[in-house]
Amino acid sequence: MYAAPALATDLSGPPAFIDVGSAEVFRDEAVTYASRLWAAGVQAELHVWPGGFHMFDQLAPAAALSAIARDTRSAWVRRTLTALH
Repeated sequence: MYAAPALATDLSGPPAFIDVGSAEVFRDEAVTYASRLWAAGVQAELHVWPGGFHMFDQLAPAAALSAIARDTRSAWVRRTLTALH
């Protein structure tokens, strides 16, 4: 397990959901990680939320963007779990 997923060398694994704010300090790292997963043949869904900052969905839970991000993440989990059955 890596503290920073971008440092992983073995990228094989299950589908991944990656979301990050466009104003997030780790934005470029998250986008690079998603690109590396795709290159390794891993199914990954990436969302870069416009104007989102680090932990925006937790620090501003009532914001419209936070609700959209949470709903999108939950829908991905439902689709992924459904596909496993």
